[in-house]
Parts: sequence; structure tokens; C-alpha cells
Amino acid sequence: MKPLVSIIMGSTSDLPVMEKACQYLNDMQIPFEVNALSAHRTPDAVETFAKGAEERGIKVIIAGAGMAAALPGVIAASTTLPVIGVPIKGMLDGLDALLSIVQMPPGIPVATMGVNGALNAAILASEMLALADGQVAQKVKAYKATLGKKIEKANQELSNLDYEFKV
Repeated sequence: MKPLVSIIMGSTSDLPVMEKACQYLNDMQIPFEVNALSAHRTPDAVETFAKGAEERGIKVIIAGAGMAAALPGVIAASTTLPVIGVPIKGMLDGLDALLSIVQMPPGIPVATMGVNGALNAAILASEMLALADGQVAQKVKAYKATLGKKIEKANQELSNLDYEFKV
């Protein structure tokens, strides 16, 4: 089995956030890999990874990073594969990471999720894969169908709340 999605994080301290992406891809049976690479501490390894990802069969890269959050942009500068950035909450409630990832120069796009938005990153990656893979497309449709059911169940539970002045 070869990975289609690569999940990269700047440090293993980002794993609690990035695990949501791992779990979603695992549940969707989409092969993925997980690695820690630092744009600042291992820049040569990041460049080697990014330049070799397509040849290894990777289709989408999800890159999580906090603070200076250079990792998604550095990866995007070295590949033509789609890169999805996940700003990790750290200093300034993640605003510093969000702004670092979203403000990429022309020609180096990074799709940027909300702070700690690893699950949405994995969903977007699966939607990208679904464009060329009917099985993945069916799984994404099935997953999205469950989202409405969760709200319907929540409304049912809310209707059962008992308050004196609730009508």
C-alpha cells in the first residue's frame, strides 16, 4: 500500500491536533503517511521531501505548523502538489500561524484551514482525491450525509429538554 496523502507536522507536539486528520483518512481507508519535518531545523529534509513526494505517489500534502508556520509554504515552494496548511494553536491563539500560512506570495498557493483544522484538511484532501477516484467520492458523500443526521439527532434531544417556560 502506497500513501496518497502525506501529513507533515513541524514537531511531534502538533500530533494531538494532526491526529484528527489521521483518524479521518484511516476511517475513509485512504492510505497516508505521517512525518515530522521542520522548515527551520531540517530545511534540507523538507526540500528533499517536497521535491520527491509526487514521484513517490503522494497526491496531496497536509502540513501542520505553529508559531512562524513556515512549513506549508516551504513545502509548496518545492512541489506542484496541492498543499493544505493547518495552523496550530500556540502563541497568540494560533493567529500568528494562521496569518503566516494564509499570506503566501503569488504562485505559491497553500489552501489554509482554520486554527487546529486538521479534520477539515483531511476532508478537503479526500475531496481532491475524489475527483479522480469514484470509491473515495462515494465515501466522502456517505461521510457528509452523516453530518446532517447529527444535527437532526441534536434537535431531537433539544426538543426533549424540560423547562417551565420552554414552548
